[in-house]
Order: sequence, then C-alpha cells, then structure tokens
Amino acid sequence: MQNLWRDADAEAEVSRYVDRGVNRDLALRTYTTRLLGSDPRLVLHGGGNTSVKTTVTDLVGDQYDVLCVKGSGWDMGTIEPQGLPAVKLAPLLKARKLDRLSDEDMVALQRANLIDPGAPNPSVETLLHAFIPHKFVDHTHSTAILAIADQAESERMSREVFGPRMGFVPYIMPGFDLAKAAADVFDQDPMVDGLILDKHGIFTFGETAKAAYDLMIHYVTVAEDFVRQNRRNPLVPARLPKRLASVEEIAPMLRGALAHPLGEGRYERFVSEFRSSPEILNFVNSDTLEVMAMRGVSTPDLSIRIKTGPMVLPAPDADALDGYRSVLDERVAAYVADYTEYFRSNDARDDVKRTMLDPIPRLTMVPGLGLFGHGRTLRDAKIAADLGEMWIEAARDAESVGRFEPVSRPDLFDLEYWSLEQAKLSGAKPKPLTGQVVLVTGGAGAIGAATVKAFAAQGAHAVVLDLDLAHAEAVAKDAGNNAIGLACDVTDPASVRVAFDATIRVFGGVDIVVSNAGAAWEGAIATLDDALLRKSFELNFFAHQTVAQSAVRVMKQQGTGGVLLFNASKQAVNPGAKFGAYGLPKAATLFLSRQYALEHGADGIRVNAVNADRIRSGLLTSEMISNRSSARGLSEKDYMAGNLLGLEVTAEDVAQAFVHQALAERTTGNVTTVDGGNIAATLR
Repeated sequence: MQNLWRDADAEAEVSRYVDRGVNRDLALRTYTTRLLGSDPRLVLHGGGNTSVKTTVTDLVGDQYDVLCVKGSGWDMGTIEPQGLPAVKLAPLLKARKLDRLSDEDMVALQRANLIDPGAPNPSVETLLHAFIPHKFVDHTHSTAILAIADQAESERMSREVFGPRMGFVPYIMPGFDLAKAAADVFDQDPMVDGLILDKHGIFTFGETAKAAYDLMIHYVTVAEDFVRQNRRNPLVPARLPKRLASVEEIAPMLRGALAHPLGEGRYERFVSEFRSSPEILNFVNSDTLEVMAMRGVSTPDLSIRIKTGPMVLPAPDADALDGYRSVLDERVAAYVADYTEYFRSNDARDDVKRTMLDPIPRLTMVPGLGLFGHGRTLRDAKIAADLGEMWIEAARDAESVGRFEPVSRPDLFDLEYWSLEQAKLSGAKPKPLTGQVVLVTGGAGAIGAATVKAFAAQGAHAVVLDLDLAHAEAVAKDAGNNAIGLACDVTDPASVRVAFDATIRVFGGVDIVVSNAGAAWEGAIATLDDALLRKSFELNFFAHQTVAQSAVRVMKQQGTGGVLLFNASKQAVNPGAKFGAYGLPKAATLFLSRQYALEHGADGIRVNAVNADRIRSGLLTSEMISNRSSARGLSEKDYMAGNLLGLEVTAEDVAQAFVHQALAERTTGNVTTVDGGNIAATLR
C-alpha cells in the first residue's frame, strides 16, 4: 500500500487551518485522516475513525486536555476539523475504572463532556481512543487486515504475520467492553505499535500524526504481502451457460423481485447499482460463491448496509430466460425467510423489544455478470455496491490463505440491531416517490424540466431524455444527485431502446414514464403539406407509441405495475384554426392513452394524460404567442390569461399535474385539464 504522506502537503494544510484558528495537532489529524479515508481498501462510507489528544480553550478561557475524535456522520475522506469534536479527556479516562457502562450512559458521558455542545456525537469507539495513551490513534477496516482477522485461527495467523509488535484483541462488540479489553491488551505490552481487533480491523498509534499513519500503511502492507506470497486456495470457476443474458434483460426482473409488497398493489421499491470487473467476475464465477456468501460479512459494521451478506443468483441463461423471474422470486423469498429466522432466533435471546428491519437483500451476486447493490436511493445502492467489492476482496484473500470465517451471526445481530449503529441510518423520512425511477422525454424543454424537478422533489430518481444532450444533462444536474441526462431521438425506436437500456443500467428499471416530447407546426389543413403532417405524426403520435411500448415492456418485466403519463393538449379536444398538424396527432395520442389504460390495467400499470393549454415553452414560443394573440385580436398578456380564472398557466402547473397523477393510486384512464378553465376544451 502506498504511503501518501508528503511533508509539503502536511505543512500546507497546517498553514491553511491555522489561519482559521485550528491548532497544529488538529490540522495534522485532519490531514492524515483524509489520507486514510481516500483509499477504499482502508475505510468506506463512514467506517473507521481517528483521534488526537491535544488542548483547547473554551469560550470563557478555560483550557482543557481533550480528545478530538471522528464524529458520527463524517466521512474520513472528506473530513474537516469540525468533524473531529473535542471531548474533555479526564472524564473519559475515569470511566475505565467502572465495571460497567451501558451504551446509553457511554453516549451521555461523551456528549456531556463535549467542548462544543452542538458538535456531532463522538465515535462509538471514543473510549478506546481515550484509553490508549498515545497522542495520535488511527483505526481502519483494512481488507488486507481482515484477510488475517477473518480466519478460524485468526490469533495464530495474526501473530505469525505481524509478530510481537502488534497486540491481538479477541472479538468484542464496539463500546465500553471493547475499549477496556483493548486497553488491557495494550497494558500487557505498551511497546506494541498497534492492535489487531479480531473480525474487526486494526489500530495503530504514535506520538505524531505521521508516525501513526506510517505504521498503519506499514502493517497493511505486511498483510498484503503475506496474502500475495501465501495464496494456496485458488478460486475454481463454475460452469456457466453458453450464452449469458445481459444486465438489461435481468435487472428489471431482479428489481421487481426485490420490491417489498405493501399490499393493495403498492410496493416499496429499490434502485440498483450494477458493477462488473475482472476481479468481481473471478469471484462471482467461482464454484464456492454460495458457500462464501453464507458465511457472512467481512466486518460486523457492514451489517447495517448489506445485512447478513449477499444474495446469490444462478447465472442467467439467455436461451432459458422465461423461467428466470420465478427463480429470482424463489431466491428472494429464501433470503427473506432466512433473514426472518435470523431475527427471530437472535431476538429471542433476551427481553429487549426490537422491530425487525425490512428483510430485503442489499447486495446480489450474479455469476457471469457481476454484482448489484440495492438501496432506496442511488447513493445507498452505490454504498452497497462499494461494500460488495470490498467484501469480495476480503473474503477472497482470507480464503486464499486459510478459511474465511467472519463474525458469527449472533454477534452480527447484536451489532446490526445495536441502537448506536442504527442511529447512523436515521435521517429524513422517505418521500412519496423515494426508490422510484421516472423517465421524462423532452426533458430539456420548459414542461419537461419542470416535471423532472417536481418528481425529484418527491424523492424520485429521474432520467432526462432530450435530443440535446448538454441541455438534458443541465436539467439533470439542476434536479440533484439522483438524476441523469441522456440524448434520445424519440422518433427513432433504436434510440429509445438505447435510452431505456441505459436507464436500466443506471437504476435497474423504471416506474414512471412521462411521454412529453412534442413540437407544433402551423398551417391551413386543406393546403397542408403531407410531409409536414407526417413529420408531426412521427413526433406527436408515433414517438409516444414507441416510448409507451418500451415503458410497458420494462414495467411488465418488473411485475410491480407502473405509471405511464402522456402530455396531450387542448388541441386534442378543442382544435384551433391552422393548428391541425399539431391537433390531429395529439387527438390520436389522447386516444392512445386510453387504449393503454384499457389493456394494461390488469398489469397494474396506470395510464393518464394531461391536457394543457398556452404554456410558455419551446413549443409555444414568443413568436407563436405573438401570432396567436394577433390572430385573436388580443394582447399577449390577455391571450396567455384567456381562461375562466384569468391567470396564465405555467410549466410548473403542468408538472404538478403529472406528479398528482403518479401519486393517485386508484386513478387510470384520466385526463387532467390544466388550462385555467376553457369550457370548449372540457371533456364531455
């Protein structure tokens, strides 16, 4: 493992932070914490922690010896000094004399002694950092270290690999008991450079930030070298089908199988993040994959992200896909049953009242393809996939030099349902469309962009399709981290298929499709050029049919229903003079929406349309507004507000109508009018 410490960089960080009132100790602590956090082989997504013992002065001028330790919720790769809250050291050290300290009291002790009462909760391993007397203490969950610690004979192997310079601490769940046990091991030999925590990770320490960091890199490298030089159990490839199905073919089926039924046709949905690489394929294609998966996670804190470990699927045979969905349903049901029994049997060990978390797997291994991470948000899915890659590395390396044997299920349960770990997952409640994926065509236009933003505000992951890729990406960026922009010509079936396939690769499937793309051309119907009329039908009717066909195909693969929404127009029911080229295909599209509602209600797919009028957009341009208002002898303002309410209707109003239709669980075949009131366009 490469040592990233650079003297010049360290001093630059010290100078930068000193100017902001941060002392040298904390500045260097921040610098090396980031170095550790920059490598996923050491820590991932909030894992690991660091500390420094220093002095600070409070608001009234009193000086205290403190422990600045990583705070809950901070990521080591991007941490700032405020992510290392200062806790008065003396009360923490007194706690070592106690025979017992509950988790709740431990948290209370730590919070009661914060210099800044508004600081984040100090790490659950704060007391361990405090009880080790060295100034700087580093802790990671290195995959190379876990290859040694996740062994049936982990203590013997640890002593063989690291020698007497590293102490060994038997597995104990993080908290007061582990802190005391680790301190006792240290006291037996205060000359050790660090501690190996069984099934957990590694601590190193020193009197300088560089010394503690150097030791971490050194001992991780020692573990890496040992694994590389002592591999003796190579993975044996399993037999795969002659022709494998693609990710695009199975991801919607997998996503549907994972959807958690809530009753009455409702589901809690998850998005998926797919990963593949030579390293991943080498592991998932092995004949011991299922055996390894059953043994559990490489370090117990992963349980809050990927539960008891991955679900394993059979390799998908492209020539026998008809029955693959039933296989997926069976595998998910088996995983759920196993997790439910895991909860029942371990919950019965004491009288603590717990509520079982949802039993849906968060990590899936697929021979021949790779792995999927699953989550209610794309961020959660990416985290699960990241952890899956690190699990593979740790499990593979552990098995290559011995027998991969991570923490036991009872111990895993204690940590997964530990209140202090569950607190890491607490946050805002899910929004109505959290976990769902919406695809919007014409997404860079006024109505499309407003629709994307409105769905994103309700928690949906959004796919912005538009001819103009740059504009589509800009709209996606404005909508937030859970949106992507793609180029798509909706009049080209091949382009539409590519866009849906890309959506599947990013999110796993699609739940809501807003078929919105369109354009208007003017001309008297009796003299209208046939080519122009056909062009309008291609965009304003046939493109809607093409998009709807792809949407229904994916939704039926998922088997969890869906929502198909069309942007119709008042022209469909109340034609305007010289607007036939637009109104005729829109009338057909309005009928198309009803046909889909009729034929796919049994599939749980709801189909509705929005009938809007006079919306400023790329379709109703300033030039067209001028032409239409002049033709009617009105000012532009009066023309745009020419409705019963006397109010101009905006793209945002149309967007909210689409959101309403997506949320109306008992509504299909509906046409929602958004025009401020136009009796002539009212459906009869």
